[in-house]
Amino acid sequence: MAGANGYAGMTAVHLLARHPGVELAQLTSRSFAGKPYSEVFPLLDLAGEFLAEPAPDGLDVIFSCLPHNVGAAKVGAWLDSGIRVIDMSADFRLHDQSLYPKWYRQPHPAPSLLEKAVFGLPELHAAELAKAQLVAVPGCYSTASILALAPAVSAGLVGSDIVVDAKSGVSGAGRSVGLGTQFSEVNESLHAYAIDGHRHLPEIVQELNGATVTFVPHLVPMTRGILATCYFDLKGSPAELEDAYREFYAGQPFTKVVDKSPATKLASHSNLCLVNVAAQGRKAVVTAALDNLVKGASGQGLECFNIAFGFDRTTALVSPVQWP
Repeated sequence: MAGANGYAGMTAVHLLARHPGVELAQLTSRSFAGKPYSEVFPLLDLAGEFLAEPAPDGLDVIFSCLPHNVGAAKVGAWLDSGIRVIDMSADFRLHDQSLYPKWYRQPHPAPSLLEKAVFGLPELHAAELAKAQLVAVPGCYSTASILALAPAVSAGLVGSDIVVDAKSGVSGAGRSVGLGTQFSEVNESLHAYAIDGHRHLPEIVQELNGATVTFVPHLVPMTRGILATCYFDLKGSPAELEDAYREFYAGQPFTKVVDKSPATKLASHSNLCLVNVAAQGRKAVVTAALDNLVKGASGQGLECFNIAFGFDRTTALVSPVQWP
């Protein structure tokens, strides 16, 4: 595990520690290098000290929870060593390298690896994930938005541009200290941000076959959770729309079509994405709720790992994760 002391890394460690087919051989953290695992994971029975960097010998897979552009320069060497990589950053999510300067303000540092990466959304790409050497786990907002919209797009029931109004808990911003996530800044307040375009938008457009999407995120004063409310003109009837969703997600262990618009607490600490299909006149209103650190990050990464290594897809994902 590379970058084990951020929220995504910590969540991944908690999940992997209870996986019967996994040995956590190494945990890395530049800020905790040389310190015992108990400094970050006091309740887990893990013996060892944090390394500054992974030592590839003897590893089958690396979960990389490093910041954007930090892991990209390392992944090539890991793959050359025969190690499979589950990447939690945004480094390999977009297929088109020309998009990176626009959304990440610099050229991609390893463009030759983009064609090897599989977008880690099991509901859409399970067959590709089974053979993947490099998995690019989607962003939390994009996971909720894509799962809320993919069945409608696939069935040809979208008759207009799409608007996504999405709201996230503060842990989605990561564990690093910043003015915008301090308690006194966010408590009892709600605001939209990245109105000129959020970095998860191109992921959404890519996975929805180039659909025209307006995406506006909001920060909510809660620890975890995402609610995406999606609007579009409906082709066909509300009943046809709901049938399309129930058929699309039939047999999926973690994405569930529910009868009422879901609250984020229903999905909190779980790998579930809960989707409700409704309409207001001729306007479809689809809501999706998930936990941004589990289904929106590390839980989905473990789900991809299970598929890639031949485990049951639900292994180590049916019990709640409690931190943070």
